[in-house]
Parts: sequence; C-alpha cells; structure tokens
Amino acid sequence: MRIPLDPDSRVPLYRQLEGWLRDAITTGALPVDSRLPSSRALAADLGVSRVTVGTAYAELESAGLVVAAVGSGTRVAPVLPTTAVGAAPGDRRGGTWPAWQGSAETSEPAEAGPRGPDVVAFTGVGDPAAYPVAEFGRTIRQVLAREGAAALSYGPDPAGDPSLRRTVTQLLASQGIGVPPESVLITSGSQQALALVCQVLVRPGDTVLVEEPTYDLALRLLRAAGAQLVGVPVDGHGLRVDVLAELLERHRLLDRPRPRLLYVVPNFQNPTGASLSGSRRHALLELARVHGVPVFEDDFAGDLRYSGRATPAIKSLDDGGHVLYAGTFSKLLMPGLRIGYLVVDGPVRQRLVEAKQVTDLGTSLLLQRALDRFVTVGRYQTNLRRTGRLYRERRDALRSALAEHLPDAGFALPAGGLFAWVALPAGVRSDTLLRAARDRGVDVAPGSRFFLRPEDGAGHIRLNFAVQPQERIAAGVVRLAAAVDSLRVTPSGTSSRQR
Repeated sequence: MRIPLDPDSRVPLYRQLEGWLRDAITTGALPVDSRLPSSRALAADLGVSRVTVGTAYAELESAGLVVAAVGSGTRVAPVLPTTAVGAAPGDRRGGTWPAWQGSAETSEPAEAGPRGPDVVAFTGVGDPAAYPVAEFGRTIRQVLAREGAAALSYGPDPAGDPSLRRTVTQLLASQGIGVPPESVLITSGSQQALALVCQVLVRPGDTVLVEEPTYDLALRLLRAAGAQLVGVPVDGHGLRVDVLAELLERHRLLDRPRPRLLYVVPNFQNPTGASLSGSRRHALLELARVHGVPVFEDDFAGDLRYSGRATPAIKSLDDGGHVLYAGTFSKLLMPGLRIGYLVVDGPVRQRLVEAKQVTDLGTSLLLQRALDRFVTVGRYQTNLRRTGRLYRERRDALRSALAEHLPDAGFALPAGGLFAWVALPAGVRSDTLLRAARDRGVDVAPGSRFFLRPEDGAGHIRLNFAVQPQERIAAGVVRLAAAVDSLRVTPSGTSSRQR
C-alpha cells in the first residue's frame, strides 16, 4: 500500500495511518471483506513499528470498520456502521478541509425524498414507462450504422447540429414562432439555457425579476449568479403585469439601474400551472421594450396542453430581440436526453454561443443527430399526442382523488403541463406535512421551495400528476389525506393527533 505518512507532523503516525485506512474503507477504495496486510508486512512496507500498525488496526476495530480473527488476519468488516459511511474524510482524520473548500459549502443541500417501490412520489418530471425507449434506441443504432465514429466526435458547430436546428425551427413555426436556424442555440436542457444567459447578462448585485412563486432551481441558479431577486406575484392568469409595471416605473423614478432580466414561465407555470393571458403577454412585451429589460421565456411544457386553445408565445410577438425563448425535449420525450434550445436574436447570440463552447464544448453530437432523426420522421408528434392523452387522464385522476379525500384543499385544474398547485387546509403547513407524508410513504414538493421567502409558501404543496399511474395517484392521495388529518388543528388549538 502507498500510504503517505509524515513523520514530522504533529499528528501521531498511528493516527495518520488509521485516518487513511478509514477513508479508504468508507469510500469503498477498500471493499468490504477485503484483507488488510499483516501488521508485520505493513510496518516493513511503511518503515514504521509494528506497534504503530497494531494500534491503528485496533482503532479501526473498535470503530467497527475491521474485524480480526486468528488465522485469517484483519479484514474490512462485511457490514459497515451507518455513521461511518459518507462522513467527511477531513473530519475523520481529526483535521479540517482546506480553507478554499470551506468557502464552497452550500446553504442549500440537495434533499433526497424517500425511495422504494411502495413510495408514491408526486415529484419529478414524467413517467419513465411513457418514454419511447425502444423507438429511440433504434434511432440511435441507425445513426451509428450510417455515420459510424463521426457521430461520436465533437460537433463542428458549438451552436448545435445544423440539421437539428432546422428541425427546431420547423417545430417552432407550428407554434407561430418564425425564426431562422441561425437564431437557435442547442443546449443541455433549458436549465443550461438559463445558466448561459446568466453568465452573459447577469453580474453579482444585478436585479433580476422573477414570478412568485416560480421554478425552484431557477431561483437557485439566479442566486448562484449573485442576482438580487425581486418577485412579481402570479395569479390565475399568470404574472401580474400591473405589479410589474409599478416595479419598473419605481426603478425609473428612483434612477436605479434597470433590471437585467425578467424570468417568466408563461405556459402552465411551475409550480402553479397558470398560463399568462394573451393581453398580459402583449403588455409584458411592451414593458420590456419601454424599460429595456430582456425577457427569458421558459416554455418547458408548452406543448402539453389538455384543454383550451394555445396562446401565442411572447417570442412570437417579438420583432426586436427583446425575448430569449427556451424550450426543451426533456419533458416531452426523455429527461436524460438533456437537449433543449435557446432562441435568441442579435449580437448577444454570439456571446451565448461562445459561453456554450467554453462551458461544455457542445452538446452530444450523437444524441443531437438521433433526436433530429427521431423528430424528423414524425415520431415526436405521435409521442406528444400519446403522452398528452396519458397525462390528461392522470390530471383528471388527481382531481377526482383530491375532491374525494381532501375536499377542503383548494386547487385549480391546470389546462396543461405537469403540476397541480394545492392550497392546504387551514392550520396545515407544507414543511410539517412533508415529514408526515414521507412517514406514510408519499412524497410531495413543499410550497416553500418556490418563494423568495420560504414562509410565503407554507400553505401550499406542488403535486406532479404525470409521474404515477392512476391507481397509484389514488393511493398516494389517500396517504396524503391521512398525513393532513394528523396535522389538522382542532378548535381547542391542538392537532388531531394530540387528542
């Protein structure tokens, strides 16, 4: 074993050795049940005494990380203590991480929900059972058979494969957005599109306007860019353009720097499911023109419409480069594709292409060409219709289950998209409900994630109805209702579970 020991360190040699072996065991570098060298052999290899090695082994044994038996030597324990797995190596050695790593700590750790076949999760994106796996797999094989190794190379254009960009413009034309392929930038999902725009347009301290509530990972991305976020409320018809007008006028009168960006999800907004009305879209675009504020239009699921008529995209009304329009194939085909697109006009496009190139050198050429072939032959539209029917049935199943088992919860039936925004009964908070729901095998997204001030979302949860089949939706709502009942406040001021 090559173990770096420092005889000049203030940390005793046995502690250095024990720390190195502990790290190797808990990270899996030394697999369970693997045999360690004998104390004699390791001491000779490292140039230390057998007492040093024996003491280190004794420390590991007392921690439950190794087992020693006469005749078979010392081995990594077949089952490791749960407290040892995933612990910080720097802490285990009795030291600390370097200062630069301490400054990288996050205040928003990713929180994983419960997992297991019996958990009903109203979170995530779409149902993997609905992904066109077989068809897309055949398409990839066809591309490889036709193009060979060339399909596995870097793409010649960091803006994306020209054929796929032409296909995107054809899809956009069917939605009333007429742009040339030169205006399209292929990205790794719409999330990267927003990240690139932040990289180019937003500097630390800049004001960025966002809907409130809005997509939680957009909030985290904008905060990571150092933006000062200002919320604009959303109602049943989308973003309150009258409030937006007041905010922009106040900035002008106070001679403040103009906001650097407005982030908006006009179709089936995440998390509320609301859609921005046509009149508000016109008014929003006019405000952007007058005040010189670029609009980032995130149309993550605009094609997933179940009722009503489509409203023209804000980008379709734009003739002056005021709107950056982002779309994605992830929600309609497969999230793992990580292929989206950004439609942008004007000089800023080249800066975005350069930012894309230095970020990842370009999106996978194989996946781009496979997706282009898949979409071009019409399977995309077929899959869209099939997915739309499936998700509409699930939306209706959620509505029926909520009406039956949580009749005092408020919600508006979304005309499309993936989410239902549910107002909880009086006295029930989403943070405490999350814990109670997970205890019963159901997972939801608490409303606190989608607000600038988490407390403002305490009375709501977001449910994704697309992920689960209808029978699982009904079972999940029954569990959710049981969790709500356990938290209801009685007239005496105590919860029902305290009586």
